[in-house]
Amino acid sequence: MLMRIKPGLTQFARLLRRKQTDAERKLWLSLRSKQFEDLKFRRQQPMGAYIVDFVSFENKLVIELDGGQHNEKEVVEKDVKKTKWLEGKGYRVVRFWNNEVLTNIEGVLEKISEYLK
Repeated sequence: MLMRIKPGLTQFARLLRRKQTDAERKLWLSLRSKQFEDLKFRRQQPMGAYIVDFVSFENKLVIELDGGQHNEKEVVEKDVKKTKWLEGKGYRVVRFWNNEVLTNIEGVLEKISEYLK
């Protein structure tokens, strides 16, 4: 199924790839180039009106990394809307806090592995 991308989102995703957070960089080092369970992941991938942090299209798994701003009410509401949209397209969405990735990358990778089973 072809997914329409909101105009301008591809260029913004490219910018996000260049200016990734420390947590995104750390997780990407483990996911890139099929290093994790021989799976292809993409980062900062436009999907519809959204950009997801990481996605495995083959496994329909989206991984989102959240910083402290994701505790704010309006951001939580946007996250819920984004998650519902993605789930409506058949994707499973797993979220991790940035500090989880930075302090316990092995635990994060283990949880991702569990979601893939």
